[in-house]
Amino acid sequence: MLERLHNEGFHILTAVSPTTSPAPRGLNGILRLEAKKLGASSASLAAPFPVETSGMAELVIDLTGKAPPADAQKVLSLSIAGAKTIDEGLARLRSTTGAAPDIVAWLNGKAVAIASPMLGDRVWFSRDCTDVLAAAQNLIVMCIRRFAAGRLTAIDEPVAQTPSRPFLLGYGLRLGKGLAARLLHRLKPGSRPFYWQVGYRLHSGAGVAGTRRLDGASFTLLHDDGQCFYADPFAFEHQGRSYLFVEEFPYALGRGIISVAEIGPDSTCTTPRAVLEEPHHLSYPNVFERDGSIFMIPESGAANEVVLYRAEQFPNRWVRDTVLLAGHCFNDATLVERDGRLWMFGTERIGRGSASDTLIVYSASDLRGPWQPHGLNPILIDRAGARPGGHVIHGEGKVFLPMQDGTLKYGGGLCLREIIRLDDEDVVLGPIQPVTSGPAWHGTGIHTLTRSGRLEMIDSAP
Repeated sequence: MLERLHNEGFHILTAVSPTTSPAPRGLNGILRLEAKKLGASSASLAAPFPVETSGMAELVIDLTGKAPPADAQKVLSLSIAGAKTIDEGLARLRSTTGAAPDIVAWLNGKAVAIASPMLGDRVWFSRDCTDVLAAAQNLIVMCIRRFAAGRLTAIDEPVAQTPSRPFLLGYGLRLGKGLAARLLHRLKPGSRPFYWQVGYRLHSGAGVAGTRRLDGASFTLLHDDGQCFYADPFAFEHQGRSYLFVEEFPYALGRGIISVAEIGPDSTCTTPRAVLEEPHHLSYPNVFERDGSIFMIPESGAANEVVLYRAEQFPNRWVRDTVLLAGHCFNDATLVERDGRLWMFGTERIGRGSASDTLIVYSASDLRGPWQPHGLNPILIDRAGARPGGHVIHGEGKVFLPMQDGTLKYGGGLCLREIIRLDDEDVVLGPIQPVTSGPAWHGTGIHTLTRSGRLEMIDSAP
């Protein structure tokens, strides 16, 4: 984190606490055991640049939970699941029950920001710790930028989680249940290592975005042959015909490609055929029309880039047009136009953390860029409503973004969030409006929602 802050132009002073708080019993031993099992390596603590250790600071970042604010001094501290020290906070990943813990930032004892990290593993303790620590770093950066801009203000103080069992007991229970569930899944006849299903319908009513529920006419399942799955559906109408773009994941290939199918007026669907393949994983085929051309921005975080593709012959042939972002693991890029300017929303994996909880926003005056990061990035860290899940939705005189809800698991749900403010000074999203289950779809939860004309599409885990 010191390197990151230094590279962003912040002047850093450091001090090491002369004493340390004892770690909860068994914590360090468990981390060492899992490091051997999973092949994890410890990060170097050596700073790659000179670090000053004395002087005056505008903002003190306290990671010990012990530094009281001096006169006229601003002290930023963190708590994890209510614990003031990092070790105790990490232990509460297993010593508390219920939802994953929140990380709260405190400025002179007042809550000013919250990060709700998404846990991608939920079985191995060290992997959950990595997600939490990465989110904590992102939260510190977010607070520093808001502090510098004069926008770090008090929020309602959250209710802290209370430990309900010893760390070692909680660790054993979570690990045992998690490994048993994974084993049973592998032994289940016909099971797949991971699997998604796509549903589509031709619908003239308000749709899911209007009702916030999977009701109305039933969605038709997009069948697969068992050798692949389909996910991330995007609807697109062109010259009176309806097209369905999806991520196709052939198990034998081991990565996603982009495929397209056509939906007839009678709701029949052709078999998806591949139209875009790269040496890396592709998903989230965000297709749109602009300035007389048809473009696609698929998710290509595995290549650490965001690429604009142009249809040379729609829908079958696509060419790389422009690299919009390079060197960023940016996920599910979704465009919003406001006041003649383009804004790109997505989540970014920074370091070794989650790819689904940290909302980053870029803007540009032209589709091909250059794209500039928002001065307050990251905008939020929220497992329940940060990663986009489909085209922007206009309705009720408002603009909404579909957002994925990973509170229980990745792909566990979807919500809508209104874009309340979007300019160079700030980005503000409204509260989460969940999309609930209903009789129109059999799947558990919902992961993506897109619509073009009458064609509406969703996907979920079966």
